[in-house]
Amino acid sequence: MYKVQLENGYYVFKLDELLKSKNISINNLMENTNTDFKVIKRLMTGNIIKIDLFVIARICNYLKCSINDIIEYKQ
Repeated sequence: MYKVQLENGYYVFKLDELLKSKNISINNLMENTNTDFKVIKRLMTGNIIKIDLFVIARICNYLKCSINDIIEYKQ
């Protein structure tokens, strides 16, 4: 789990934990969602500038989860 601090809160990036809990490798996620490795790593570490909702939708569909299972905003 990675936290990215903002002025009034922070984002928690939980994709890494979700993959581990479902016993799914990054390679499987890449292949089954047609998503680039760098994009997945950025979603895991929070090292992103913008979020592509189409990518999030593909990942959520594959993992059978919601966006809050991957990224969460807390104040």
